[in-house]
Amino acid sequence: MRFAVLACLLAVPVFAQQAPPRTLAIDGAFLAKMKAHPTPAILDAVRSGGERALTAGPFSVMDKKDTPPSGDKHDYMSLAPYWWPNPATKDGLPYIRHDGEINPERYKVPDDANFNRLQNAVHALALGYYFTGQEEYAARAVLLLRTWFLDSATRMNPNLNYAQAVLGVNTGRGTGLIDDRGIPRILDGITLLDGSKSLTQQDIDGLRAWFSQYFDWLKNSANGHDESDAQNNHGSWYDQQITGIALFLGERDFAHRIAETAETKRIAYQIQPDGSEPLELARTKSFSYSVFNLDALERLAVEARLADVDLWSYQAKNGASIRAALDYLLPYAEGEKQWTHQALNGVDSNSLTEPLLLAALNYRSADYLQDAEKLEKNPDPEILLLQAQVEDALHAH
Repeated sequence: MRFAVLACLLAVPVFAQQAPPRTLAIDGAFLAKMKAHPTPAILDAVRSGGERALTAGPFSVMDKKDTPPSGDKHDYMSLAPYWWPNPATKDGLPYIRHDGEINPERYKVPDDANFNRLQNAVHALALGYYFTGQEEYAARAVLLLRTWFLDSATRMNPNLNYAQAVLGVNTGRGTGLIDDRGIPRILDGITLLDGSKSLTQQDIDGLRAWFSQYFDWLKNSANGHDESDAQNNHGSWYDQQITGIALFLGERDFAHRIAETAETKRIAYQIQPDGSEPLELARTKSFSYSVFNLDALERLAVEARLADVDLWSYQAKNGASIRAALDYLLPYAEGEKQWTHQALNGVDSNSLTEPLLLAALNYRSADYLQDAEKLEKNPDPEILLLQAQVEDALHAH
């Protein structure tokens, strides 16, 4: 069943007094429009999401028991997920790789899990505040932001020098930057909190300073260079993360350069004419990683539009494109074809829902919308908002 947007919403203009938020992931003008006349389903979803997040955290990099090699617990730290003790050595070092098999030791260092909880909670609380005006949502979100990024006793240093370490091999690596790929969602949360009593100018200045320092680290560190040079999904997520931060900081020219370079550096290189992604098909979780890279490219394409680069329409000389990658995966997600590549965790059809909705919006495709609605099982507030935006766009089209 389709999540239809009320007819009254489709006819509502964006009122001048409601300045659209300058969000990265979903069009601010649409958010302002929906805020003026929300559907009951969306209002219920954002309220329930906000209520659940009121008890989340606060989270801090200081929660971990281990200390990074720097000797400073304020440095983020995580262990590589697919690396295991070496059975050929007494101390298990150096660790060896088993792609797709997560070593439970990773969970002993909670920075990665806590960051994921942080981004989800901040985003849910910010949406709750934006749609309802309830200050308690904003107050909790600001507490979470201050704890992770600002307070001297609990803040994270703006680097990922010790992310996804491989024991016996290194103390951190460029691959670890993917741990913080959700930063653009936090930035949208900050944007949606604008105007709340809880978010002070001191908070805003402090957050901008933190992300400015992290932005410099992404651009100039050895780990940042390694991840930028990564040819698979890691490179795509690096571009998505740094482009979002650049736009948030007003570095539009930088964002434009990254997005424009992604045409050949990511899309043309990663995707074959038939839409397959060989670097992801080589993985033991080949379907999941194919969707994962497509997700990164689509999120990057959404951001790229804000920098006047149209990755959605880009087609390489051999025909490779974002749309080709989606069309390649769709029949497998819908069960029309059998996935023949290695897939330790099977074919998760639901994982293609958001890429389908983003494609439906940007290609003005009712077919993609219907495909998404068939696959989606438990839509969260963000999916509901995206569905509503697609409906709105198709109606206008």
